[in-house]
Amino acid sequence: MRKQPHLIPLLIFAALIGAATVAVALLIDWLPEGAAEQADRTDTLMWFLVWCSIVIFTGVTAVLAYSVWRFRAAPGDESDGPPIHGNTKLEIIWTVLPTILLAVVAVWAYIVLTDNEQLEDDRIEVEVTAEQFAWSFTYRDAGFTTGDLRVPVDRQVRLKMRAKDVIHDFYVVEFRVKQDVVPGITTYLTFNPTETGTYQIICAELCGVGHGVMRAQVQVMPQDEYDRWLAESGSSVSASAAPAAAPAGTPSSPTTP
Repeated sequence: MRKQPHLIPLLIFAALIGAATVAVALLIDWLPEGAAEQADRTDTLMWFLVWCSIVIFTGVTAVLAYSVWRFRAAPGDESDGPPIHGNTKLEIIWTVLPTILLAVVAVWAYIVLTDNEQLEDDRIEVEVTAEQFAWSFTYRDAGFTTGDLRVPVDRQVRLKMRAKDVIHDFYVVEFRVKQDVVPGITTYLTFNPTETGTYQIICAELCGVGHGVMRAQVQVMPQDEYDRWLAESGSSVSASAAPAAAPAGTPSSPTTP
């Protein structure tokens, strides 16, 4: 008996499934444009994983769908199927290839993480405090704290983060970096903004009933505007903290001899 050909129908199934999967990957704007150096590295690795996943998903699903269609039992057939021992060569292939892929991804991810966290000498450091349900940012050198984060463009920023109560998570989707903020320890997050603009800071860790409103903004500014804002904010804090001068004509307090 002549065997039924399987290659052509399998290729048709694979083409249909692959086209649908690629369309889902490319026609939907899954993420906004990156606005930090870390975003480019992270996106490259992410899309490598996406394309590998598409290839694997297409192959497995095509074989599964074709097998269900081609080898389905006839109505009323309740007999056992033929015994199949397996295919040693195929099992070796689908064990070795994923192992190699995982090794490549692990090394690549390590390189990306190392590059993303490489510190620069002229970095800006800002202290971040997270609590239910708000963020606060302290510029220690300038001596003030604010509810929104402002940083200069094209300059590295390192956040030194602490939590007062429960675990939070600092995330700016345009920067493609995120980091847990954990009570009792200090965590760090580094990014190099490349585009001016205002971006949303969200808490990406369920932290209580107000988790959904735990939002702040990070404003990326040109260096000169940032320097001016930093100086003005620091001056206003110093002025408000200084004791008010006594009005003219007010008698001075008697001095105890």
